[in-house]
Amino acid sequence: MSIDKVSTLLVTAGRSKKFTQGAVNPVIQRASSIVFDSVKAKKFAAANRADGELFYGRRGTSTHFSLQEAMVELEGGAGCALYPCGAAAVSNSILAFVEAGDHVLMTGAAYEPTQDFCNIILKGMNVTTTYYDPLIGADIAQLIQPKTKVVFLESPSSVTMEVQDIPAMVKAIRAVNPKIIIMIDNTWAAGILFKALEHDIDISIQAGTKYIIGHSDAMLGTAVANERCWVRLRERSYLMGQMVDADTAYAASRGLRTMAVRLKQHQESSLTIAHWLSEHPEVERVNHPALPSCKGHEFFKRDFIGSNGLFSFVLKQRLSTQQLAEYLDNFEHFSMAYSWGGFESLILANQPNELDAIRPAGGIDFNGTLVRVHIGLENADDLIADLEAGFKRIAS
Repeated sequence: MSIDKVSTLLVTAGRSKKFTQGAVNPVIQRASSIVFDSVKAKKFAAANRADGELFYGRRGTSTHFSLQEAMVELEGGAGCALYPCGAAAVSNSILAFVEAGDHVLMTGAAYEPTQDFCNIILKGMNVTTTYYDPLIGADIAQLIQPKTKVVFLESPSSVTMEVQDIPAMVKAIRAVNPKIIIMIDNTWAAGILFKALEHDIDISIQAGTKYIIGHSDAMLGTAVANERCWVRLRERSYLMGQMVDADTAYAASRGLRTMAVRLKQHQESSLTIAHWLSEHPEVERVNHPALPSCKGHEFFKRDFIGSNGLFSFVLKQRLSTQQLAEYLDNFEHFSMAYSWGGFESLILANQPNELDAIRPAGGIDFNGTLVRVHIGLENADDLIADLEAGFKRIAS
């Protein structure tokens, strides 16, 4: 299966007539109070508020229901919870399933805010976290404790891009304790390049800020859950006040329609640039899951249907403070910014000691500066020329 195979589904998902009301796109329904015509109607809404019946703005409007339905069509499962950002989706998904005294297994190469949440919020709640090497595979079973409630995956890893052997890990976890909730930060795959729930993962989490929104102008988090986890995730997220506004939900639905086309171009350009970088004399290693130089590449080939624009590469040298500033401050097409997934190309850099400080397991096995790029929708030759100019600035 390829990205092309999901193009039609991305265009049609969540666009039933009850949501579009005669238009092409779902309507934007902004509401806090929902007006009931009778006591009977109010009772019916209350009884069915969890099943898409208009009840109160925090439960959602037809605009939200359309997006949630689309996400379930795309990722499978029983339902989709919406959050104001990806970090909220991660933290609230975990909070829905842990209590004081519980234990969480977290990938040691996770998104830094996810680690901060574990180290600060969960620790303060007396929930312990053990970080594991993202390449641990089936040996993760050895880290499971009697109070382990959640195992959290992220594949590829943030920054260093390791691809986890998810089938082996899930099988090993289920063999020890089938009740453990397995979650994944599935943002890199945009929910479609890797079908998490088809691999017996319970909850697939995304920062919809990235490829779903696609234009760097709104923030969103999603969590698609299977049947055994959906009701608890839905109700506890609601109790914790999680919601998004109707306009953001609409922007996300609209972003889905072009996501296949955008992802295909991100993939094509990033592969062109990744191959070019792999031959460059200044580059030690390219961490692109579709290239053999990336750790876990064999799992990527087996489990994913495509790639995107986000990857990293390691320079042969560790840049000085002056070199790093000269390198990053003067690009024409690459901008320095956090996040990724929009139409624009972005670049950031980390020194090995900086990564060691935020990587509690797995270790850093390189000495040169690591550069993370998101390859946008600009012409690939223009981006290569921009990167080459950066290398020349380092040399001079």
